[in-house]
Amino acid sequence: MRLCRYDDDRLGVVRGNMVHDVTEAQTKIRAAAPYAMKGDAVIAALPEWRTRLEEMAAKAPGKPVSQVKLLSPVARPSKLVAAPTNYKAHIEEMAARATTQNIMASPAIGTAGLFIKANSSLVGPSEGVAIRFPERRNEHEVELAIIFGKQGSDIPRDKALDYVAGYCIGLDMTARGKEDRSFRKSIDTYSVLGPWMVTADEVSNPDDVPLKISVNGELKQNSNTKELIYDCRKLIEWGSTFYTFYPGDVLYRNPGRGEPGQAGRRDAREHRSDRRDDGAGPGAQGRHVTRGMSRCCR
Repeated sequence: MRLCRYDDDRLGVVRGNMVHDVTEAQTKIRAAAPYAMKGDAVIAALPEWRTRLEEMAAKAPGKPVSQVKLLSPVARPSKLVAAPTNYKAHIEEMAARATTQNIMASPAIGTAGLFIKANSSLVGPSEGVAIRFPERRNEHEVELAIIFGKQGSDIPRDKALDYVAGYCIGLDMTARGKEDRSFRKSIDTYSVLGPWMVTADEVSNPDDVPLKISVNGELKQNSNTKELIYDCRKLIEWGSTFYTFYPGDVLYRNPGRGEPGQAGRRDAREHRSDRRDDGAGPGAQGRHVTRGMSRCCR
């Protein structure tokens, strides 16, 4: 199932190129959820509500994806977690840059640890990225993002995927500089998620998902999650030794091959995942235009 949020916080099930409104379910789920709960109530309720959501979608008229404003598929994560330097070629690229720029190279993921991005930086693909420091190098890194479906801490590797609700395409933006990594990566709109969440049962192997990103028609990254140093299970196992993950929490897995592209105020970016077990995949081809409007559609 492909689940999206769109327009004025509406909930939709995406089938083909159409969005079917199931906001009534979202309203009931949220009304029943404790205000102080940690995590996203809709994501937490998916196991109980999935059949009803499918039934509601089947009865609801469809609206073309091209005619809606896609928001982040997750409304209220308790945190956004990201993995740095999780790809050997990326480490080598950053090391080469560090040498030419006379700065410290990034350590490998096992030494660097994970980092947090502010929830206020989270946006959907239609909301745009506002470049805060145009005089700096601003980069975009396309990643496969894990969406947690239930609470877990100290999760064993062999149970890791049991805690995953689904997957999205993530765009981890950063402004390069000497400040702390989380500070530079938590700028408003610098965490893009979408275009929708594909439920975990429809992605047979999250460690074999091709990802690409192009800027103004030029291919900048072309990689596969199978080339990451820490695979999906390892990241969840390791991350959960430090954090308790809650429903709706997002784990960005780090980019792969290709130097992260530099973003300008009016760049057009296409980000894509081609692994489509159900004909849909974590996300179909999309276009994202900074400081403007974007559409993500098949």
